[in-house]
Amino acid sequence: MAGGDFQADRPIVLVGLMGAGKTTVGRRLAARLGLPFVDTDAEVARTAGLAVAQMFDRLGEAAFRERERDAVARLAAGPPRVIAAGGGAFVDEVGRGLLLASCTTVWLDAGVETLARRVGRDGGGRPLLRGRDPRAALAALAEQRRPFYAAAHFRVDAEGPVEAVADRILAALAGSR
Repeated sequence: MAGGDFQADRPIVLVGLMGAGKTTVGRRLAARLGLPFVDTDAEVARTAGLAVAQMFDRLGEAAFRERERDAVARLAAGPPRVIAAGGGAFVDEVGRGLLLASCTTVWLDAGVETLARRVGRDGGGRPLLRGRDPRAALAALAEQRRPFYAAAHFRVDAEGPVEAVADRILAALAGSR
């Protein structure tokens, strides 16, 4: 299925934990649908002029989340595109409400072992994993965030190759029409 018969009429937002494949799968999905791709973390970093890790270090998580909320609001109000939302963006009540109201949301759900393998032993430089065992930190985050992610319009198994995950998303989207 290249893009199937699905035609996006609003942004498609991928949500889930770090390591679920939101950016990698999002790029592939956008290419297959002929849509632009944007990553909220990259957008926040671009507008702030700081990398995400630098923002956490210099300004704190609360300042990052505020900028993330602004980026989500701006992107959700835009034209159809594929958006990879930061792992915490959908946990925020305001951001979640905006995304559910104006976008099609897809939860990329993967097991903790897969997430830990994908982020690596050092956590891949992710601020919420810094100085922590990635597997234990991801297990705690999964337990905390699962109820929020479950509110997404679709849940897609994010285990396996990128192309297979993109196929599952396209099938879910096409089946919703």
